Amino acid sequence: MSQKTIVFQGEPGANSHIACQEAFPEFKALPAPTFEDALAAVKDGSAALGMIPIENSVAGRVADIHHLMPTSGLHIIAEHFLPVRHQLMAIPGATLATIKTVESHVQALGQCRRTIRKLGLKAVIAADTAGSARHVAEAHDPTRAAIASRLAAKIYALAILAEDIEDESHNTTRFVVLAREPNWAAAGNGPTMTTFMFRVRNVPAALYKALGGFATNSVNMTKLESYMIEGSFSATQFYADIEGHPDDRPVKLALEELEFFCEELKILGVYPADPFRKTLNGKAE
Repeated sequence: MSQKTIVFQGEPGANSHIACQEAFPEFKALPAPTFEDALAAVKDGSAALGMIPIENSVAGRVADIHHLMPTSGLHIIAEHFLPVRHQLMAIPGATLATIKTVESHVQALGQCRRTIRKLGLKAVIAADTAGSARHVAEAHDPTRAAIASRLAAKIYALAILAEDIEDESHNTTRFVVLAREPNWAAAGNGPTMTTFMFRVRNVPAALYKALGGFATNSVNMTKLESYMIEGSFSATQFYADIEGHPDDRPVKLALEELEFFCEELKILGVYPADPFRKTLNGKAE
């Protein structure tokens, strides 16, 4: 590759595009239509890195990612938190008085309910935020508006009619950065996160026993989610984030105890904690 590249899912101007620019300003950002396409681009070398949303503070986890990541063969090398700011935009010349409909991703529409209701607009669900901005720009219709990012308004030459219209100011998306090769953060070099997936053995109280080591060794687990695999109601896989490094003695002991009760344990990444975590509860996580 002649230029360092980072792939994201969505159209130019998407929030994932903004995350790429913030975290890797020296990289060229490449759009991909689906998450599968984005992961494949990293896997086949079309892109050096992938910027993938994992969860949102309002909407919860991003669908499909937990299924795709463990089987992708890729590794988490960083995380990035992006405060989400929604802008109401339309073609130049349109005003709040001319617009009748507003289109965007279903989550963005849901996150801006108060403004939509206040303006009496009809909400139209679109595939994504940046795509809705492009559609509005191409339509040249002063009755149509979109909810998207400031970057999307700039890319598609739209006028912002109302700024930062999200209902909740804490609306934040967490992204993980994926690469083909593992690149573990060095131990003892500041706050570190470890992400792993596991499947417990089918014995009574296996999950309770497996997680006991994190409690007894005072390891903070910031995320634990389960999801069914292979269409089975009995086969469950877990996805977890913990604070600390596998070389730290408490984490090492907790993981050893976990592994004893597991059929499978796979570390997906060991990476520096984003400084944004310090703002979550006033301390580094």
